[in-house]
Amino acid sequence: MATSDSSGFSEVERAAMKERAREAREFKKLPGEEQVQKKIAEMSPDDQKLARGVHDLVLGVSPELTTKTWYGMPAYYFQGKVICFFQAGSKFESRYCTFGFQDSAKLDDGPLWPTSYAITELTDEVSNILRARVKQAIS
Repeated sequence: MATSDSSGFSEVERAAMKERAREAREFKKLPGEEQVQKKIAEMSPDDQKLARGVHDLVLGVSPELTTKTWYGMPAYYFQGKVICFFQAGSKFESRYCTFGFQDSAKLDDGPLWPTSYAITELTDEVSNILRARVKQAIS
């Protein structure tokens, strides 16, 4: 477990706050696509490969989707709201990357539905599932 200082924040939490401050200073001045490309370029090579594949897949779903970073992650917007995002595994020292949806995504399916997926490889099957979920999210 990450240690915390007298403020009560862990090292990971302090790093996330610093990243958010850096994003506010540097990234917000850039167009959304440039923000996302810069963020992907900062990822590890394996995460970059996955992020680029997911990025192309999501943007291929609809020309109405736009991009910019959101809490230091590539995010995809529909009608001004965050619909989904890509989180590099290295961001929180995880063994997998995450593709997640926000509550503005129209994924409701009864009392239970998935809001995020662990991704280790972008296979045809994974691509088809994600493409279908993004289409549903903006329907």
